[in-house]
Amino acid sequence: MPEIMEIIIDEEFKGLLPSLDEETYNELEESLLQNGCREALVLWQDVLVDGYNRYEICMKHDIPFGTVSKEFASREEALIWIISTQVSRRNLTPMQLSHYRGLHYITNKKIAGNKSGKNQYNEVGPQNEDKPKNPRTSTLLAEKYKVSKSTIERDAKVAAAISAIGEASPDAKRKILSGESNIDKRELERLSASTKTEIEAAASQIESGAYGKKAEPASPPEEQAKPIDIILAGIAPLSAALDKIAIVFDAELPKVRNKDERAVLKKSLENCIKKLQTLSDQVSQ
Repeated sequence: MPEIMEIIIDEEFKGLLPSLDEETYNELEESLLQNGCREALVLWQDVLVDGYNRYEICMKHDIPFGTVSKEFASREEALIWIISTQVSRRNLTPMQLSHYRGLHYITNKKIAGNKSGKNQYNEVGPQNEDKPKNPRTSTLLAEKYKVSKSTIERDAKVAAAISAIGEASPDAKRKILSGESNIDKRELERLSASTKTEIEAAASQIESGAYGKKAEPASPPEEQAKPIDIILAGIAPLSAALDKIAIVFDAELPKVRNKDERAVLKKSLENCIKKLQTLSDQVSQ
């Protein structure tokens, strides 16, 4: 077995792998215990690029394993290889596929933006400016994945939002890709253009399971709701809204340094407080 220090765990590469459910992980573990690790782990230099689950189990049980090396021109090339490998070998959900296709697009655009970095999806370099350009990245990836060009471009927004959410909360990202969260791709496309504060608020709600939850349905006509239930049902979304406002307020207020702008904010808050105080006084009567 290779020395432990010879293998480097890269969290970004590891994060590209869909989480195995407990049953699948246990089946893999049982197979490795019974049959050994027959498939070699893939390394780029000393960095593990394929076989993270096998590596974890082998290290846990001291199971011998082999390694093979691959050469990549850049980190982006390694990312693309990992993405292509995962798409080719797994039964992925529509969300996972969208995430991988979008990451592939984003990574290729990074390479295309680097004049010294090229791959089969790049625009041609400056030395070929007198020659016709290759097809656009989105067009080539659309052909590769057998979807439309617009789907690839939408996937890029989905992947960007998932990555941003993952930076705020890795668990929220896991829930999106595992299907535990009910957030859809259209909402992720919208979030891709959101501020860091909005992303953090969304990540927090996804992590807690509160994102996108609808209010409880109204009681059937034959079941007359009690007045207190009606009022509490009205207060619930207000409470949720206040929680979200508090997150934005705490994050953005320090950036508001103009005294006049702060005075406007204070006046708006005071008006809201007065309305809430009036409601509170009515309860006391």
